[in-house]
Order: sequence, then structure tokens, then C-alpha cells
Amino acid sequence: MSTRARIAAVLGPTNTGKTHYAIDRMLGYRTGMIGLPLRLLAREVYDKVVMARGPGVVALVTGEERIVPPRATYWICTVEAMPEGMGTDFVAVDEIQLCADPERGHVFTDRLLRMRGQHETLFLGSDTMRGPIAELVPGVEFVRRERMSQLGYTGSKKISRLQARTAIVGFSVENVYAIAELLRRQKGGAAVVMGALSPRTRNAQVDLYQNGDVDYLVATDAIGMGLNLDINHVAFSALTKFDGRRMRPLQPNELAQIAGRAGRGMSHGTFGVTGEAGPIPDEWAEAICNHRFTPLRKLNWRNADLRFGSIDTLIASLEESPKDDRLVKAREADDLQALKALSAQAEVAARASDPASVKLLWDVCRIPDFRGISHAEHAGLLDVIFGHLHQRGVIPDDFLARQINRIDRTEGDIDTLSRRLAFIRTWTYVAQRREWVNDESHWRDRARAVEDRLSDALHDRLTQRFVDRRTSVLLRRLKQKEALLAEVNDKGEVTVEGEFVGKLEGFRFRQDKEASGQEAKTLKTASIQALAPHFHLRADRFYNAPDTEIDFTEQGGLMWGTEAVGKLEAGDDALKPRVKAFVDDEAGPDVAQKVQRRLQHFIDRKIAALFEPLLNIQHDETLTGLARGFGFRMVEAMGILSRAEVADEVKALDQDARSSLRKHGIRFGQYTIFMPLLLKPAPTRLRLVLWSLARGLDHFPEAPPPGLVTVPNIDGIPAEHYLIAGYRKSGQRAIRIDMLERLADLLRAEDSRGGFEAKADMLSITGLTLEQFADLMQGLGYKAEAGERIKVKPVDAVVPKDAEAEVARPVEETPAEENADTPVFDEGQSAEAGAVVAPPEVDDAAPEAPEEVTAIPDAGEAPISEEPAEPAPEDPVADVSAEDVPPGTAPDAEIEAPEMESFYTFTWGGNRGGNRGPRREGGGGRRQGQGPGQGRGQTQDGKPRGKSAGGPKGKGKPRGKDGGKPGPKNFEARPPRKEKPIDPDNPFAAALMGLKDKS
Repeated sequence: MSTRARIAAVLGPTNTGKTHYAIDRMLGYRTGMIGLPLRLLAREVYDKVVMARGPGVVALVTGEERIVPPRATYWICTVEAMPEGMGTDFVAVDEIQLCADPERGHVFTDRLLRMRGQHETLFLGSDTMRGPIAELVPGVEFVRRERMSQLGYTGSKKISRLQARTAIVGFSVENVYAIAELLRRQKGGAAVVMGALSPRTRNAQVDLYQNGDVDYLVATDAIGMGLNLDINHVAFSALTKFDGRRMRPLQPNELAQIAGRAGRGMSHGTFGVTGEAGPIPDEWAEAICNHRFTPLRKLNWRNADLRFGSIDTLIASLEESPKDDRLVKAREADDLQALKALSAQAEVAARASDPASVKLLWDVCRIPDFRGISHAEHAGLLDVIFGHLHQRGVIPDDFLARQINRIDRTEGDIDTLSRRLAFIRTWTYVAQRREWVNDESHWRDRARAVEDRLSDALHDRLTQRFVDRRTSVLLRRLKQKEALLAEVNDKGEVTVEGEFVGKLEGFRFRQDKEASGQEAKTLKTASIQALAPHFHLRADRFYNAPDTEIDFTEQGGLMWGTEAVGKLEAGDDALKPRVKAFVDDEAGPDVAQKVQRRLQHFIDRKIAALFEPLLNIQHDETLTGLARGFGFRMVEAMGILSRAEVADEVKALDQDARSSLRKHGIRFGQYTIFMPLLLKPAPTRLRLVLWSLARGLDHFPEAPPPGLVTVPNIDGIPAEHYLIAGYRKSGQRAIRIDMLERLADLLRAEDSRGGFEAKADMLSITGLTLEQFADLMQGLGYKAEAGERIKVKPVDAVVPKDAEAEVARPVEETPAEENADTPVFDEGQSAEAGAVVAPPEVDDAAPEAPEEVTAIPDAGEAPISEEPAEPAPEDPVADVSAEDVPPGTAPDAEIEAPEMESFYTFTWGGNRGGNRGPRREGGGGRRQGQGPGQGRGQTQDGKPRGKSAGGPKGKGKPRGKDGGKPGPKNFEARPPRKEKPIDPDNPFAAALMGLKDKS
């Protein structure tokens, strides 16, 4: 170094132009070198020097980047990567106050003591370094530079109230992400800058902020190291940080380094706190504004004169203490920790047995821990790298390729991509070492390409997550104090300034994303202004829409297509509910009234159509006395009443009163009094809604699927809910009330005292298996006793040829009036196994003898033996003769092992479980001495009595019309119907009339 070489310390606060001064001084020399504290800042200075001198003479050397053209004369480096022995004319070290940093301070101190330029050396930094530099660097001159703008303290502010062009500083990745997410929702987004980002990602994020796409920057303390941005205000979200070993409070000089980034050039800046950060003490705030801090007394130092005789010798040289009182021994750094961890391994100790191997091991230990997983993980990676280098001299290409290929993936979220970037930085650092790889340029370019791809992907993820471009554009227009242009398309989508902001659902505007403060109010106002004429057009279209476009939900909502436009509310009468329209206040009262009128018309017409039988009862003036009162009771119950609840009222009704009520479709069943027409799916669905409204339920019971005869009996659901839906709970299931009455009609003909088995018709009506039917019968009050017996195999029926035509003959249709009480299924609805035509209704009058039916000769019928069948033999293995064969079994059938079948015998068990036994509809219960299931016209053992039984007291065998064969039992609970006239156009009319004439 020339004896006349200049050594100067350019000291002062931030925003004094120190770095620009050093660049200008360097470019005045033929060669020069600048050491910078951050890779990001080094890249920024490199770009500026390239613009001034061209890329052919400018080199960039950092831990992960190495751009060295053949004719490089200006070297831009990180402080750790500054090459020694270059002999450049100019040398500068920026942020020299980092000599006091516990992590990296020893590196800056080494540059302060040993790095010199041939003609000029500059140390750039804070005034706090004046004393140590003066004592340690002989012949140094000091240059004081004043801040070009003023810095003020504004105290604490909420993030939502921070001004535009603000940088919010966090000291952890989680804190930075949380603040950026909050700014996205409230302010349209933020750019994110962290030291761990690659230069490519960092530059892309900074461009978002510098170009005005976002007005906020969220960063770590990395922005305190010389990054020049247009920042008006710096807000600290915390006043403590984790320094790698512990949480510690930030010192005033550290806060000043970051806060000084506010204000650029001649523009003044401010700083303050936000979030959960407490206020900055007044004396600290004053010191930051006036740039007066406690001078540094001690600088961190580590011995640079290393000895590589052995690992222990190297460690001892690294742990030497300084001899100068102004220097303090640096705490154990990551590279020294890694060296000690590897030296403890026998294989590594064996390899590092000579000075060259020890020096190689030290170079490997100096690889930074970019991944930051753990010291053990990092030491394990260094062990692998050292093994390859010691054994082969270079890292194998296939091993390096596998490591890079594993990282070369751009899918994943922000955290995943950040981890991959940290991993690739390790191999980028390795690839910079020319002596460690076979083809330095290839592997450097390969690692750099992967880093660029990951950087671009990370920038995209950061932008997608933390920047809402729509809100950002709208807020910029709001600042311009201009009227916003809002539009509504035919789908109800609302756009403001071409950006989608919400949708019109029915007659309510739904903002797409919640904003806050005055911006959200202004956006909504602009949207409503555009919607005002659309509200009226839509209301007119809704008012003229047919009822088929409107519907109600099972929870009382009112829908227009797929959009909710109102809801039902309880009125003074259960059959007269009120409606509440969903209309924004901004739409105006005219629109609200029109929508409400249309909804009221809809529900009134729906009730009038589906509940017409009930409404007819209210308007029938011919109903008088008890009949009228009972009719109104049915209206209040919406067409379904449990007979047990109104037993006394039913008894009081005479036959004329019941007849007048039957004309309105009321059926008096054994268990339920109901109107079959109201059991159809549509009335049931509406009845459940109106009933729930009248009782003020919060959650309305839903209607069972249409067409099911039985549904599961769910615990916790009251029986009243099942009843209003048209079902009665019985055992593990609930049966539809009309099917229950049909079942009761069949049970009435059985001997409930002596016991009976389930008939096929009973199972068909309910659609249940035998076991399920037994459970249902027990729920109705019957006892069910299970048993087993030999299954009787029927003989295959043989149809004579003469009967084929008779079998194929169509059956005459049942007249419509004979099925007046049968529930009608909606079109497309298929009745299940139990959905069969109901038998005639039970009446109070005693059953009359069945009409004599004219016998129709049928030569094709198989003859039926008039002798009663004898029971099957008790021993199924014994020989059986033709006379002992069970009915329906072929006499010559081969005897096989018997097949057993299960059956149940049902007997009346009394009023068990609150269920009443089957009785006749007259309301008087059973006659004295009449057993359960015993109908009128029967004896207690279930046998017929009366005229149809062969005598006035039931003596003798029943006789048919022809006087020889017993006639079928036929019990009719009402007068016989009039015979329907035969249609002369019917193709079977002539044949049928001929048969009648013969009879």
C-alpha cells in the first residue's frame, strides 16, 4: 500500500448518501472493491455499477453468486466473501458498525484491521464507531455526513390507520406473514422483503411496492442495511428479536438503523410502533431523531492467523483471546461449532491427519447453515461433503445432480418453496468453489437456474397470497377523488372500475370480500348506485314471474330459483303465515313492498291449492253443531288427529254428523282421524312448515321421502313430529297412518285372543320383513311369539291348455269411486310394497251379509278338494303316504331333509306402550264380551255369526249361493256401493252382459 494512501471513515446516520459516495470514489480509480453486509444490497450496488461501467468489468462475489468476467476490475462483494490479496486501488467496507455484532462482528473487525486499498480505503457507518476506529486505525481521517432529511416519531398507530408508503418491520417470518395477510384484507396487499429471499424474489417484490401496485411493505430488519426504497414511514411491530440464541430487546442504535430508511433524499420521514409493540421510550425516540447514541467501546474479534497442523491446533488458534483491551473474543460461531462436532467423529479425525486435510475440513465447516434445521443436521451434511472431497478431490457429479434435482420442483406453498430456496443456497455456495466440482460453470449455472425458478414461483405465491390486485386498483382510484364506474351484468355480478366486487343475490348485494373503514363504505356506495335501476327491473320481473319459479324450503325460506328472497313467519292463524322479504334498504321501499306482495300472493295461493279440503270445512255453512266443531278441530290440527286425543268427541258424533264430515274427505280410522288427500307429499311438506311456524320451532322437522310406507323411529324425535308428517311410531319404525288403518282392517278379521299369523297381505301393506313386522305389531300392543316348523313345499301349478286364454284375459278396471279413500301419489312417484289400495272404511253400523254373487263357470280352474287337509306327520323323516302329504305337496315327491321356517303368532297384549288395540270406528270400543280383534258379526273365537253363518245364532255351516260350497267371508263396514253402469264401448261389455243374462 502506498505511504500516501488515504484511509477515511465516512460516518453519519442513514440517508446521508454514504454508499453513493463510496461508489463514486471507486469509479474514479482503475480498480476497486466494496464489501457490503447483505447479498441483497450487494446485488443492488452491482446493478448500479454495471449500468455505469458495463457488465464486462464488474464482478459480483457473494456466498451463493459468483459473476466474474475475465476483465473484471470492480468487485462487489459481501464482507465475508471479499477476496484477499487482490491489491485493488480502492477498498470500502459498508456498515462498519457491525463490528459489534455478536454473530458476524469478528469478520467486520478483521476487515477494519487488515483490508486496505492501494490508494484509498473507506469505512462507512455510524458515528458510534468513531472511537474504536480512531484507536485501532492509525492515520484515519473522519468525514461527517449529515442526514439530508428530518426524522420524526409519531407514536403508536393501528395497522388499519397507517399511511400509504409505509414499511412495517417484523422480526420473524410468522410475524411478517401475519401482517401481510392483514394488509391484504384491509389495504389491498403488501410486498414482502426478507433477508432469506433470493435477489430475484426480493427485486420482484420491491418492484410491486416501487411501482405503486401496493402501498405497503412488510419486511424484516434486512431493510435497515442500505436498501433504498421510497418509504415515508417505518412502523415497528415488535421491539424485541431472536438473535439466534435468545430473545433480546433492540437497542436505540439498532432501531435508528431501521427507522432511518423512512424519508429519501430531501423528503422527511417518520417512525413509530404498531400492533402489539409497546411505545418507544421518550429518551430513545429523541436519540433516534437526533442521531445521538452511546459510542461503541468493544469490538468482536477472532484470530485470523490460523494454524492447520491438526484439528486441535486449529481449534486452539480459533479460540485465542485478543491481546488488545478494545477487542473482545467473539462467541462461538456456527463454523467453529461444526468443526468441533465433526472432530468428535473418528472417521473425520482419521481423514484430517495432515495440514491440507485440516484446511479442507475448515473450508467445509465454513459453509453457512442456510437451511437452519439444526446443528446436528448441518454437521451431518458437512460430513458427507468432506468425505467426498477428501476421498475423490471433488464432489461426484451424480451426487450433486441428485441433490439439485430433488430440489428442482416449483409446486407447493410459500413455506415449502422457501425451504427449497434455503436448500439450493447450500449447493449454490458449493458450486462457487472451483476446486470442489468438476465443471464449475455448469454446476453454478445449473444451481442458479433452479434458484431462479424457485424464486419466480415464490414471488407468484407471495403475490397471490398477500396482494389483492382488485382492491389495490380500487383504492388507488378512490384516492383520486373520482366517481367510480360500476356495472351490473345479467347474472347480477357487480363490477367497479372493471373489477368484480360482489353479486346481487335476489334483492341483496353481497360484497365479494370484506373491506374495512371508509374504503369499504365507498365501494358499497358505488355498487349500490349502479344497482338502483337494476333493483327495480328485477322487482318487476319477479312480480310477473309464475308461481312455478317460486318455492318454499323445509325450513320456511322462500326461493326464487336458486336465490333466497324471503322467509315465512308465524301469523295470527296457522294457515295464514306472513312473509318477510329480503331486500336491501338501498333498494328503496317500493321494491321491498312489491317483493313482499308477490311472496304473500304465492304462499296464499299455495295454501289454498294444497289445503283446499281443510278450507272447504271452514266455509261449509251446512256443518252445524258437533260436526262443525269437530271440523274446526280438524282444521286446527291441519288434517291429522290422533283418535285417542278426541275419543270422547268422536263418540258424541252421530251417523249424520259423521256422514257430513266424510263428504269433506275425513276418514275415521281406528288409530287416526285424517284426510287422505293431505297425506300426499306436497301438502305434507307445507303442513310441516306451517305447523313448525305456529309452534315457534327453531329447527323444522323435515318431511320423510315420498312413497315410503315405514320410516325409522329415531330416538329423540317426538311422536308429534311423526304424526304431523303422517306417520305413527310403532317399535323400531313408524308406519304411515293410512297404511296403518289398512293393516287394522286386516287385523280385525283375525282371532286376536286365540292367536294368528301374519298374512301375505299384511306384509305387503307394510313392506316389512317378518321380523320387522313382529316388532311393529308389538309397538301396536300385540304380543309376538316366535316359533319354527317344517316348511311346506308347494306343488308346481299346472295350467290346462283350455285355461290359457282365461289367464290372459284382461281384468276389468276397478271403478274410480271404489278407491275414494286411497292416497294419490304424485306423478313419477312409485308406491312401495305397502302402497296398495286401501280396503273399505270401517263404519259404525253392523256389517251386512255380502251380496250374492253370480257364479261364473270357469272350466280352466284347477279343482280344489272340498275335504279339509290333514296336518303333516310329526316325524318329518317317517314315511308319508299320499293321504298324509301336506296340502300343496306332490304325493310322489322324494323325501328330503326337512327345511324349517320361522313364524310368529300374534295375540292381543292389552294397551301396552300407550297403544290401543284395534277397535271399530264407532268410538264405543268392543261390545261386552267381545275379544280383541273380534269384529261385529263374529263370535269370540273369530267365527262368523248371524245370517251369513247359516242361522240367526250362527249354527250350521255357511252356505253359498249354489247351496253346496261354502261362501267366502266378506265383511263390509258401509252400505254396498251402487254398481257402475257398463260402458257400451268397453270391448268386454258384450261378454260381461251375456254372462249376467245367463245368470
